[in-house]
Amino acid sequence: MLDRRDFLPVNRDDMEARGWNELDFLFVSGDAYVDHPSFGPAVICRCLEAEGFKVGIVAQPDWRGREDFTAMGRPRLGVLVSAGNLDSMLNKLTAARNRRRSDSYSPGGELGHRPDRATLVYCNIARELWGDVPLIIGGVEASLRRMAHYDYWSDKVRRSILIDSRADILVYGMGERQILEIASRLASGESVSDLTDIGGTCYRSLSVPKEAVEIPSFEEVQKDKKAFAEAFRLWYGEQDPFRGRSVCQRHGDKTVVQLPPAMPLSTEEMDGVYDLAYVREPHPMYDDLGGIPAIEEVRFSIVSHRGCFGDCSFCAISAHQGRIIQARSHRSILKEAERLVSMDGFKGYIHDVGGPTANFRHPSCSKQLKVGTCRDRRCMAPKPCPSLDTDHSDYMALLRKIRMLPKVKKVFIRSGIRYDYLMECGDEGYLEEICRHHVSGILKVAPEHCSPRVLKLMGKPSIDVFLKFKKAFDRINEKIGKKQYLIPYLISSHPGATLKDAVAMAEFLRDLGHIPDHVQDFIPTPGSLSTCMYYSEMDPYSGRSLFVAKRGHDKALQRALLQYDRPENRALVVEALEKTGRTDLIGRGPDCLVRNYTEKKRTDKKTEKVRIRKDKKRGRRGGR
Repeated sequence: MLDRRDFLPVNRDDMEARGWNELDFLFVSGDAYVDHPSFGPAVICRCLEAEGFKVGIVAQPDWRGREDFTAMGRPRLGVLVSAGNLDSMLNKLTAARNRRRSDSYSPGGELGHRPDRATLVYCNIARELWGDVPLIIGGVEASLRRMAHYDYWSDKVRRSILIDSRADILVYGMGERQILEIASRLASGESVSDLTDIGGTCYRSLSVPKEAVEIPSFEEVQKDKKAFAEAFRLWYGEQDPFRGRSVCQRHGDKTVVQLPPAMPLSTEEMDGVYDLAYVREPHPMYDDLGGIPAIEEVRFSIVSHRGCFGDCSFCAISAHQGRIIQARSHRSILKEAERLVSMDGFKGYIHDVGGPTANFRHPSCSKQLKVGTCRDRRCMAPKPCPSLDTDHSDYMALLRKIRMLPKVKKVFIRSGIRYDYLMECGDEGYLEEICRHHVSGILKVAPEHCSPRVLKLMGKPSIDVFLKFKKAFDRINEKIGKKQYLIPYLISSHPGATLKDAVAMAEFLRDLGHIPDHVQDFIPTPGSLSTCMYYSEMDPYSGRSLFVAKRGHDKALQRALLQYDRPENRALVVEALEKTGRTDLIGRGPDCLVRNYTEKKRTDKKTEKVRIRKDKKRGRRGGR
């Protein structure tokens, strides 16, 4: 039975039980309160607690009233606001802008516990209640909307969330270093208006700092897509803590100033963050409400590092966690693993040991911790950098130590591996060890597409690398006598992908003998290069125009081709093949994507059912 006294205060009774009359900081979160290091609000609050600050959490308050906000009183030093682990609009709506069926960060997975644009709503209430209390925003929603940005759900360019929220400071990135400095300086008596020199934050100004890189203003990017692309190009080039410069953008008579990113945490600092006294469970107040579904994916998982030097165009991790890997020590990770083993419900399986990419355990090259990442090239694509450090020995040694712990039956890798990085190391022994000990029958990898042009826009390697990896994977599994399968992640309708590219993907899948159960339609989320391409319809680096599938029907055609065997997709696939002049793929030949049956062969329901079964069987031949 969990003791609520082990959690941070969520109401006045909890405060009084600790002997507190007031809070130093009130944290308002769009997620339910889960005291686990995979949940940002818990991490920030535990870091503050460890430094002696009194912190309370208001999780998913009812924004239609004020009682939830005022229950613990006026905070002494500040109000901290986060929409939660996801952007609140992405949490609510799909790529087709349809309402999602559930919210895994809410009690029982129930929808409706957070408002749209939660950061703005919570901040407006905080300003109404305590106008002079410092207001600090952070989390993914604030971090990736820190400058003027394209908002897919309203289909327009919106102002910086710092302007619209009326917050004093915006913390971007993971935030531990920034929030502790902010808290310390506020506690020492400094005014929030003086905190204009903290890396990894943004503030409002009435003037443009002399040495800052000024990007096109909100008014310019709102009217001109070329200006939007140029603003993104300039801003994106400064997202490095070592070489990055301050960036500013005018919004009318105000200017948003982004200071360079916070310096990476050292291994000792990372250990300190993850060694804190997390309960690793949702607060007991949710027990009778169905619990919090999001905990199930991470309850028996371990975060071993953060950051990703893969720098895929469609992913905003590089703009949030950064490209420089920050890793925990083996000691800290093993200590956490030993704690998992002793928890109720542990059945011998650690579900994941990883980060954004599991096998990125150290910086991509030795110079990154001295001079930062390269401004003009990626580490991995289109080809690996000659300076790339592909040594996997540390990660494999860590996995060996964990699987040798008593009561541990299996250690899985669910956060995914970069197969191109693994192949680049030149030692298939690592892949064999992964296949023997760390695959649960299915290994998910992310080739994303097969078109060379589209892959280049995505920042992904050639599809030949995936095929080489698949051969090695199949060969090793045959050698060790296991039936295990690769499941490729694919994205449809990425900016630059035409209908012909989608047909090429369908042919690739046919030859691969695999039809995916799920295909991700590209979703333009704030902060990514691909979103800039989507809105501006151009590559911001080359200036070349791009085709972008924006109409619902255009996107449906591309998606249907990646699941061409489904009966419900037949009409869309035929339409796509006719539009691209590929009617040679309609017929009865072995390479055809859809069968062309005569009316005589479809005269009764029984024959139609037989045809559907044959189509499904043919579409999935040769694998899963």
